[in-house]
Order: sequence, then C-alpha cells, then structure tokens
Amino acid sequence: MPLLDVRNLSVSIPTPDGDVHAVRAVSLEIERGEIHGVIGESGCGKTMTGMATLGLVPKGARIDADRFHFDGEDLRDHAARLRGRRIGLISQDPAAALNPVLCIARQLDDVIRAHRDLPRQARRAEAASLLAATGLADPDKVLKSYPHQLSGGMQQRVVIAQALATGADFLIADEPTTALDVSVGAQVLALLRGLVRDRGLTVLMITHDMDVIAEACDRATVLYAGRSVETGPVGAVLQSPGHPYTRALLSALPDAAPHGARLAAIDGAIPPPRSAITGCAFAPRCPQAMTVCSVTTPPERDRATHRWLCHLPEDAA
Repeated sequence: MPLLDVRNLSVSIPTPDGDVHAVRAVSLEIERGEIHGVIGESGCGKTMTGMATLGLVPKGARIDADRFHFDGEDLRDHAARLRGRRIGLISQDPAAALNPVLCIARQLDDVIRAHRDLPRQARRAEAASLLAATGLADPDKVLKSYPHQLSGGMQQRVVIAQALATGADFLIADEPTTALDVSVGAQVLALLRGLVRDRGLTVLMITHDMDVIAEACDRATVLYAGRSVETGPVGAVLQSPGHPYTRALLSALPDAAPHGARLAAIDGAIPPPRSAITGCAFAPRCPQAMTVCSVTTPPERDRATHRWLCHLPEDAA
C-alpha cells in the first residue's frame, strides 16, 4: 500500500467571481522511502496539492477526492492531526520560514517541545544532533546564531532540521532549491537523498526544474492545469515522455538546443483557474492537437508503471 495514495484530488476555492479550481484532478501514489517529484509550470497546482496534504488550504476551500489517504488514514479528516507528527514541510524560502528575532536554538526548541516531552538539556542536545544530521559543521555556533547570520544554504538546512524535529517521516519539500545558487542547491538535494536513505524518510518534491527531478527523484508526476497528465519512474518520464506537455518541457531546457540556437518555448498560457475545461487542457498549446482533443477527455496510455493521458496513439509519443 502506498504511503500517500491520492486519486482525483480537487481543491476549489469559492470567490465572489466564481470558483477558483486550484487543483482539478491530481493522482499520486508515493511509496515509502522514495522521493517523488511533482513538476509543472507555475499555476499547475503543485503547491496547493502539497498544502491540501497538510490540511492548510484557504478557508472555505472544498477538497474532493476518490481517495486521499496517508498511511491508510483519510486526510480530509486527519490532516491536522498528522501535520507535524507524521507530515512535515520544507519551505521554498528559508529566510521567510525562520523568525528573524529569535535565535536558532529557540526556534528548534519550540518545535521539539511541541512534539516531544523532553527536559531542556535533552532538547538542546537533540537540536544540535539534528543540525549535525543536516551537515552543518558547527551546530553549537549555529544554535546561538540568528537567521540573518547564516547563509541561504545554512538557513535551508535549519529548516530541514526543524522538519525532522517534529518526528515526521514524510516531508513535503516545496521548491527547496529555488532560493539557492546551483552548487548549494545540489548540496541540499544530496542531503535530502541521504536523509531518505539513512532515516527512512519519504519526500514529495515540488519543483519546476527538470534538473531537480533528474538529480533527486525516483518517480515523477507531471501536472498541467491542476491535473496529473503523466507519471512514472524518472528514467521513463525523462527519456521516453508520453505526454506532449512533458516533451515540450524537456525541449525547453537550455541544454536541449544546439549551441547558439534559439531556445524552444511553449506558446500560449495555462487555462485560467476559473475556466471550465473540455477535452485536453493542453490542446490549445499542443502542436499535435487533433479535433478530438478539444472535445473529449483523453484516455490513459501506459507502459507498465509509466502512464499518461493523451489521444495520440502510443507509437506517436
């Protein structure tokens, strides 16, 4: 049984101008001990999927799903109880996630004290141990520091330590390398892979970067307009993508074009979240679109564990 089992998740937010369909039909199956990447353009529903898993959707939002389970428990009923205790969050902006007027020791102590009944000295030792586990060379010095005294990479490691301090075994990493330079981002990804290996963690990696998917993830799900359009092992998704949107994302990578050639781009834009969608949402931007694509929901195609939604026959993918 997958640790996280999501089938046809939708999140709708009512407004005076009509419902905002932040997530339309997302499905995820994440096994214990894997890093599962979720990728797509801004506005595809990646972060809202993560927030729904944590039970942190906007007030009044409606969550519907055929199945929305974490370790057998329905997240519609138990997300608040599981948040922190089993499910943790690594924010994409560590500077904003940390309180600028409190030292790191106080911030870690608050988290540990909220989740474990330990005396003060034991909490301090645990905080230092967690910082060491994230690769920080001088935990005692970091504990005495304030966020502004740390580099971006060090701040992100502190945020990861905070997530571990709750005792959570499932982490949602929301664009964890966006605020970091390339070399530091690579170190953070390596750290997460090490924590998965050494501590038995499971990670949902939210990203817009195909390089992050290739470097860090075991499986990946591609989202478009709030819907899962392709999912499978990373090697299959990157090397033999089935959905035209996945192929378009890969062709738009800088190293996909010959040196000096114009970079590929995906013309058009994602459908507005208030609009109704008939057929395939990507059809208006797809160079291979047929008449049926605009009127009929695409069927699921599959190669073993690699699945995607498309009207094109498999041999055209």
